Amino acid sequence: MPVLFLIIVGAAAGFIATRVMDLKTDLITTVVIGMLGALIGGLVLRFLLMLSGIAAGFVGAILGAMALIWAWKAITGRK
Repeated sequence: MPVLFLIIVGAAAGFIATRVMDLKTDLITTVVIGMLGALIGGLVLRFLLMLSGIAAGFVGAILGAMALIWAWKAITGRK
């Protein structure tokens, strides 16, 4: 079933991409373009999400440290 789903999604993605890019291809080439495009796009998207996840964790750590420093200063009265 996943292979059939990949072929259907690949065909749809390939059809849309070839029309947007004004490329005339046969059905097999269109499906292959869509399947490879889905694979490449999925890998790039996962990589970008991983990087943004790391960056979000780093920003969260900085904000957490700043909140802790603010609380420490408020409790102890230090500047």
